[in-house]
Amino acid sequence: MASEKKKAKKAPVKKKQVYLVDDHPIVRQGLIKLIEQEQELEVCGEAGSVPEALGGIREKSPDVILVDISLEDSNGLELIKTIDDLGLQIPTLVLSMHDESLYAEHALRAGASGYVMKQAASNTLIQAIEKVLDGEIYVSKTMSSQMLKMAFRNSGEEQRSGAETLSLRELEVFDLIGRGNSTREIAEQLHLSVKTIETYRAHIKEKLHLRNGTELMQRAIHWVGNESSRIA
Repeated sequence: MASEKKKAKKAPVKKKQVYLVDDHPIVRQGLIKLIEQEQELEVCGEAGSVPEALGGIREKSPDVILVDISLEDSNGLELIKTIDDLGLQIPTLVLSMHDESLYAEHALRAGASGYVMKQAASNTLIQAIEKVLDGEIYVSKTMSSQMLKMAFRNSGEEQRSGAETLSLRELEVFDLIGRGNSTREIAEQLHLSVKTIETYRAHIKEKLHLRNGTELMQRAIHWVGNESSRIA
């Protein structure tokens, strides 16, 4: 009887499957090495674009998806919305170089289960993955505190600015305007045409009730200044 117990082997732990979406192969390679050091995690697939990701996600049925906001052909939040629309019910964790104070709330509204900046420590990313897999929401302690403060404000400067009415892409353009970038520079950074950026500028002016480019720049600079002081 005792010998039978000795022979009995523990059933192998089924690893949680992680799918990566980032348009930089070197970033994906680094993430694979990091994630596969964990006994309970395994990368089941990777993609650099939205169409490739959708095909891979359908095929692999991962337990969690790591996605960057900025993708060459689209943006990660559009992918998250599509996943939600398809009813796939797979939690998504945004991993991005973009400042969480500007984009985390947009990501959560789009359906993401968490937001981690690429500058975060390796163990922070693993903790975020584990938390999302447990059905929880992950943002940094700083961002969590900031979101709570915003929730309890009745009509703060951020709400009066009207920036919360902008789409993710409009917010990106608005932020870059406030940092002194020209239309052409913004187009280059976002991999879009100058004409497309001009269209976004027009939409922003309409939403924020601004009469001209000067008012747009002034509002954007003021907003960026408020955001910077808020996270300092």
